[in-house]
Amino acid sequence: MIAIIDYDAGNIRSVEKAFQFLGEETVVTRDPEILLKADRVILPGVGSFGDAMGKLGAFGLIPVIREITERQTPFLGICLGLQLLFESSEESPGVEGLGILKGKIVKIPFAPGLKIPHMGWNSIHLQNEGRLFAGIPEQTCVYFVHSYYLQAEEPEIVKATVGYSTCMHASVEKGNVFACQFHPEKSSRYGLAMLRNFAAIGKEAR
Repeated sequence: MIAIIDYDAGNIRSVEKAFQFLGEETVVTRDPEILLKADRVILPGVGSFGDAMGKLGAFGLIPVIREITERQTPFLGICLGLQLLFESSEESPGVEGLGILKGKIVKIPFAPGLKIPHMGWNSIHLQNEGRLFAGIPEQTCVYFVHSYYLQAEEPEIVKATVGYSTCMHASVEKGNVFACQFHPEKSSRYGLAMLRNFAAIGKEAR
């Protein structure tokens, strides 16, 4: 079973529908017992870093997420869910992230002719043999919506980058923690293939 964390941060229904399309059993919940028993867990999200961390705290989910990742349960952060896994964000000075992965979230720099937020389809460069990207072609186009981006501290965990005014870290993997700045659930057949790869990782662990 795939559990999708419900903390009132949006983007849940499209993630749920994508996994259901793939034939995966899903549940949307904030119940710690259900989350800890799940085979795989998704942290979706759109909105601001500080507001999202506040909601995770209010619902008592911060220690639950840390326990899930410590258990090596396959865990996938999507969009804001990626950003929350790291230590801090320029969007919300003074607010601590989950700190499960090392790095920071910074504002996308201005560049002539490019709009912020970065919104739409862009091709990604694959590197470091990410398991989410098994069978995915180099320079596959995926769908982004964000104004801040990841600077991961550990280069070896970066599995995909995207160029948009600068080189941005678009996907990471460390142990059984995975995260994408883009939206695989909105990225057509290759996005669904990435989600299928994630679902397979959970099944392999049984």
